[in-house]
Amino acid sequence: MAQKDRIDLFGVVTLTLFSLLLGFNQVVIKVTNDGLQPVFFAGLRSLGGALCIYLWMRARGIAVTVKPGIVPYGILIGLVFSAEFICLFIALDLTTVTRTSVIFYTMPVWLAIGAHFLIPGETLTRTKVAGLALAVAGVAIAILLRDRSGEGEASLAGDLFALAAAFGWAGIALCARATPLKDIRPEMQLFWQLCVSAVLILAASLAFGPLLRDPEPIHWAGLAFQIVAIVSAGFLLWMWLLSIYPPASVAAFSFLAPIFGVGLGWLLLGEDVGPEILVALVLVCAGLILINRPRKAPVPA
Repeated sequence: MAQKDRIDLFGVVTLTLFSLLLGFNQVVIKVTNDGLQPVFFAGLRSLGGALCIYLWMRARGIAVTVKPGIVPYGILIGLVFSAEFICLFIALDLTTVTRTSVIFYTMPVWLAIGAHFLIPGETLTRTKVAGLALAVAGVAIAILLRDRSGEGEASLAGDLFALAAAFGWAGIALCARATPLKDIRPEMQLFWQLCVSAVLILAASLAFGPLLRDPEPIHWAGLAFQIVAIVSAGFLLWMWLLSIYPPASVAAFSFLAPIFGVGLGWLLLGEDVGPEILVALVLVCAGLILINRPRKAPVPA
């Protein structure tokens, strides 16, 4: 499909469905954690995803090559990817999908801050700073005004792990855009992340207790869904959309992911959505819209 200068109906529908998939993804992780140790689950996902991406690249005739000087950066992005998903899977084991969604999908906030210092032409504007302030206020409300009933549904540790995962996600984007990795195919970037993280996360899982938690068929199905629908098809779909539509327009749909995450956590898992979560969600989404708002073209003199 040829590149386009704006989002068309196909793009709107596809990006909306992709955001819904991301929201549902967190529900799947939450449920699957009941049968598989979270870190072990994340490692198996990377291992299966690496195999799927390798087979897909071979089928498409894409060479699996390592360019000179890329290895240190490939290991770096794999390390950051490992940290992100260890934190995310632990977060979803300790706190709710609704809370994790609000906090984790603030990734564009931290990416905007990092890009300001590391990527030429990505300076913070007044609009972006306003968006940052709104989103950070939303995160603060979500973390500080949590339920203190002691029932484990609003764990401070889980919230902080979700925030660390958001930092990790932003770190991956910065590695992909501000290092020599930007000169290799997106499929190879993803392959580096999955291969390195498969080794690191599976090794780390040995420090987190028993690998299995009495798994049932639904938990293995959740693992298969993660490997095929999220890590393989989902990530490739995202890169394909970025190759067709303007990146700023694609990123603007990121505010839908926390909305779907909160809604599905309430609908499918019966999680409580208190007023503090709704206020935090509104602030975060408003901040994401401002951060992703395209700049106005300069008026010719």
